[in-house]
Amino acid sequence: GQVRQAADAMVSSGMRDAGYQYVVVDDCWFDPNRDAQGNLRAHPTKFPSGMKALGDYIHAKGLKFGIYQAPNEKTCAQGVGTHPGSTGSKGHEVQDARSFASWGVDYLKYDWCSGGGTRDEQVARFTIMRDALRATGRPIVYSINSNSFHAPTGDKYDWGEVADLWRTTEDLLDIWQNGNTNSYPMGVGNVLDVTAPLAAQTGPGNWNDPDMLVVG
Repeated sequence: GQVRQAADAMVSSGMRDAGYQYVVVDDCWFDPNRDAQGNLRAHPTKFPSGMKALGDYIHAKGLKFGIYQAPNEKTCAQGVGTHPGSTGSKGHEVQDARSFASWGVDYLKYDWCSGGGTRDEQVARFTIMRDALRATGRPIVYSINSNSFHAPTGDKYDWGEVADLWRTTEDLLDIWQNGNTNSYPMGVGNVLDVTAPLAAQTGPGNWNDPDMLVVG
């Protein structure tokens, strides 16, 4: 439905030919319960044909397929109660990475979504999924956000050993500048102020992620 329409629009609008490649499905794409073997599965009414079929559709458009998960028991939406269940990847990292690879996933957004955990615990948990993704043999871009519901750590550690890209700040909204240094919500100028000094940690395959393009 809507995700397929978004993929179609990325082609018809010229965005794909301009270099925009990834169609990333955000939180709540999954059934609130894993199957009897503990596997993730698509939400039965949102994606009745399943995630591999969605990936095949996106690939047929010359685009790449992205998906969302979290390293704790619950995703962001589950944590705040807007989606039922408790199907985060904690304890299922290898299984989930294999599912993603089998569906043709090209990009994983992995979102901390918890107020708990030290920075070192975050590094450890994010590294588990990095290793699980690599073990599949499929090249999957690994995008992490250590800051969601957590005191920001994205600007306090060189995450280049852990992920391909990492959010440096709290969420960006359609604000040019406000008084926040690294707290919600961020303005464009605030994100630049935090991210510019981190330029030295970027390189081939390692990128600071300053969140969205604020357009329109």
